[in-house]
Amino acid sequence: MLSLCEAPAVPSLRLDVYVHATLELLALVMVAFELCMKLRWLGFHTFIRHKRTMVKTCVLLLQFVEAIVVLIRQTSHVRVTRALRPIFLVDCRYCGAVRRNLRQIFQSLPPFIDILLLLLFFMVIFAILGFCLFSPNTTDPVCLIFSLPDIGLFELCNFPDVMMPSYSKNRWSCVFFIVYLSIELYFVMNLLLAVVFDTFNDVEKMKFKSLLLHKRSAIDHAFQLLVSRQRPLGVSLKQFDGLMRFYRPRMSARDRFLTYKALNTSGAPMLSLQDFYKFYEVTGLKWKARRSGEHWFDDLPHTTFLIFKGINLLVKSKAFQYVMYVVVAINGVWILVETYTLSSGFSWSRIVPWSYIVFLTIYGVEVLLKITGLGPMAYFSSGWNLFDFSVTVFAFLGLIALAFDMEPFYFIVVLRPFQLLRLFKIKQRYRNVLDTMFELFPRMASLGLTLIIFYYSFAIVGMEFFAGVVYPNCCNTSTVADSYRQINITYGNKTVLEEGYYYLNNFNNILSIINVLVDLLEGVTSMTSHWSRLYFMTFYIVTMVVMTIIVAFILDAFVFRMNYSRKNREPVENPEDENGIVFEVEVSRDEALATLELMNTNTHNKLFHTSLVYLGRRSRTKSDLSIKMYEEEIQEWYAEYSRENLPQPDQSLERDLDSPVSEPSSFPEPQLNSQTGPHSIN
Repeated sequence: MLSLCEAPAVPSLRLDVYVHATLELLALVMVAFELCMKLRWLGFHTFIRHKRTMVKTCVLLLQFVEAIVVLIRQTSHVRVTRALRPIFLVDCRYCGAVRRNLRQIFQSLPPFIDILLLLLFFMVIFAILGFCLFSPNTTDPVCLIFSLPDIGLFELCNFPDVMMPSYSKNRWSCVFFIVYLSIELYFVMNLLLAVVFDTFNDVEKMKFKSLLLHKRSAIDHAFQLLVSRQRPLGVSLKQFDGLMRFYRPRMSARDRFLTYKALNTSGAPMLSLQDFYKFYEVTGLKWKARRSGEHWFDDLPHTTFLIFKGINLLVKSKAFQYVMYVVVAINGVWILVETYTLSSGFSWSRIVPWSYIVFLTIYGVEVLLKITGLGPMAYFSSGWNLFDFSVTVFAFLGLIALAFDMEPFYFIVVLRPFQLLRLFKIKQRYRNVLDTMFELFPRMASLGLTLIIFYYSFAIVGMEFFAGVVYPNCCNTSTVADSYRQINITYGNKTVLEEGYYYLNNFNNILSIINVLVDLLEGVTSMTSHWSRLYFMTFYIVTMVVMTIIVAFILDAFVFRMNYSRKNREPVENPEDENGIVFEVEVSRDEALATLELMNTNTHNKLFHTSLVYLGRRSRTKSDLSIKMYEEEIQEWYAEYSRENLPQPDQSLERDLDSPVSEPSSFPEPQLNSQTGPHSIN
């Protein structure tokens, strides 16, 4: 935020030097306090051996010195080191995903650089060839393109702008450009993406393997700490409860007990190591008591029960779903027709389309039927239902905005076409695409933040070197002078202001630095020197690396999802089944009476039954999907881990003899249970 207030600052947010320098010192003091706490916690020797922490410390000291100098001099100097401020953001606990993204970017750099060198090689060859072919045309801009200092410009510029001057003189010159684009743009660039994708896929798999084996090692270590000499082969409820008090301090006693029951698949008095291996699967479950009835309206009077039962059967029927799909499709076609008719002079503020009211009424009735038939809890637990409800509510707000001529809120009307996304639930491939998109949202946020960090760093450097360089009517000696023109031209009695508008893309403040257009590059170069091209080319290459990683991540997620669907043959009958991982635990009456927390729940009035049933749910993660995808390889990883880290055949044999059920492997794969087959634990 300080970059908005420091010179060169956004005009409306400019602060005096002593104000923003004082604010910077206060922020740096907070960072220094955090580092002091880390030093006290880790110890001096561990602290100085941590590379990221030492880099952060050096940057902090440098920033301190610069802020004090600015505060004393009461004026700002060239401060390129401001570009290092994102280090403080990246090194916080909330930006772990950003650190992983940066690590993957650096891990993907070696193959990327190899292909990039190949790309630059072809660029140099074609630059020399183009210079030899087209240099006699001294007025041709392509001579500028293919001069050796400007090799990279052809990659950034618009292809017709480069080709057409030469094409106007000799039609055969197009062959050169076609061959160049075929090799550089369509072959080498796609090869670059393929190599990065392959590297990214390997990195993701190795990261999953490392995390899985790290969890296995942690479980083995915790098990050895929990067992006692009197009970060396199992963990009792008391010991497990003590562990969970430290691992999840906010977890209730009831949830700790149910977690223990979910782990104890064998029903033995103590948890064996095989049961304890499912620790990370179960600890994230959210536990709720299952209702005695199947529906929320089971306890209502008979007549009311029949009415709600009929509504329940209606909203769950295939016919109802397909009728709503048809309505949504008709609504989409009608929106296109209305949009076309708007060009004839109709305005949203003067008329409320009757179709808007009709379709909104249908959607409102659908929402009410689903809420009454499924129950509020079941309805709002589905992501698709939440989406439908949100779009319907916004459509209703848009109707109010139209009816009362509330012009600032007309943008809500644009949200109506989002209902068309429901049509993509019909086909399995579309559902895979949408599921992948929804799963990518959290990760895409971290990737977007990573990209913003690079943008910020380059923006700071650009402001320090090029602030005030570009302005209206500059660059008169360059080929892009028209793009920066701002003059008044008189046509008869009328004066018209002609603007090139490119002067708006300048380095005067951090909000105006948005792109690396060729016209901006040429304008800055004409006002400074050819060395300024290094800044733009570096920014282009770094951004291309990050964007390639983002595309590789999207491809990896989609391919992984498709392969998982093919391998596990997920059911397609109910596309709205989103309950994820489900564990079912049955608690007997004696166990319930022995657990005080269970007595304090709302189910105490049902304790006269022989047992209580609790359901533990959590959403499925990519780690859960990976466990099923790499099922065979995981067994090999566990066997390798067993040979390297647990050379204790006697103890494993003793465990196998004492356990009630013999296991085929020392480290069986943790079995996940989806909603299609909930696991019952007696």
